[in-house]
Amino acid sequence: MAGFSMRPCGDFRTTYRQDTRIFDTTFVRNAAILGVIATALIPFVLDGYYVNLFIQISYFAIAALGLNILVGFTGQISLGHAAFFGFGAFASAWINNTTGIPVLLSIPLAGLMTAAVGLLFGLPAARIKGLYLAIATLAAQFILEDFFARADWFTGGSYGAAANPVNVFGYEVLDDFSFFYVCLFFLVIMYLLGTNLMRTRDGRAFVAVRDHYLSAEIMGINLTKYRLMSFAISSFYAGIGGAMYGHYLGFVSAEGFTILLSIQFLGMIIIGGLGSVKGTLMGTIFMVLLPEVMENGVGLLSVFDWANSTAVTDGLAYIKEMAIGLAIILFLIFEPDGLAHRWQQIRAYWKLYPFSY
Repeated sequence: MAGFSMRPCGDFRTTYRQDTRIFDTTFVRNAAILGVIATALIPFVLDGYYVNLFIQISYFAIAALGLNILVGFTGQISLGHAAFFGFGAFASAWINNTTGIPVLLSIPLAGLMTAAVGLLFGLPAARIKGLYLAIATLAAQFILEDFFARADWFTGGSYGAAANPVNVFGYEVLDDFSFFYVCLFFLVIMYLLGTNLMRTRDGRAFVAVRDHYLSAEIMGINLTKYRLMSFAISSFYAGIGGAMYGHYLGFVSAEGFTILLSIQFLGMIIIGGLGSVKGTLMGTIFMVLLPEVMENGVGLLSVFDWANSTAVTDGLAYIKEMAIGLAIILFLIFEPDGLAHRWQQIRAYWKLYPFSY
């Protein structure tokens, strides 16, 4: 009977295979499949505004998952994630423009190139951690920003680089509605890979390094190997997300990959929940929709005469700018485990309802 239960009462796992499966129950697996199918119907029921929002969520969520693997699962820190995101965008455009390799192949190749660069800048993680590692990754951010501005052969320098549209079997993806399905494909694949990674020996080693590196080393875990591996995987995800970003816009410029974007990536995983795959997606959705909600809220206030004064207009504009920082602070104070933890509490409440214990 346990196999047919929506929410089994108790833990009946008796094998390692059951303990490491992605979906706890058949119901959860079917619900996830139905969720993907429902998402695929968005272009048919909603207008282009919502399709554009989903595309933004897709490439940011992929890059943010890479950062969560590094920070949330391995316990490292990075303040230069935006630079790797930008490197992936430039790398994919460069591969496609110089070699003629199709965009669909250029995107994963750009991810591999970014992983190699991330591995190089992750070398300090073999010897340092904490604040010192944060400073090292911040230096990587500024080094790559300067590289973007000077490497005309790779980035186009101050002029930027053109990124060709995705071509699928001779069909060019030129509009948002077609690119939506490209994003959905990469989003599902990358999140399945990320979820599966945490079920493997390497994923468990990441968590062991995060929880107590001395105990992990005593158990025979090579700290240097897994710290570098986490940097490479994190950069790979950032490169994939950045490549999708570049080919969606059709043009890549160095001005878009500053330290502010790195802070936004950190905000996504903090708000969603460190060490949670689904929390990463929740945090990304929150961070992408927050400015839109603020914009709509300010628009609703414009119907009042007092809201049209210069002082109020300037104040509301300032509030919109500080909303992301304020959200991060409030989550750190009131919900440090993120939206994923809150979701688990909601599920636990309804699992035991109407009993309170």
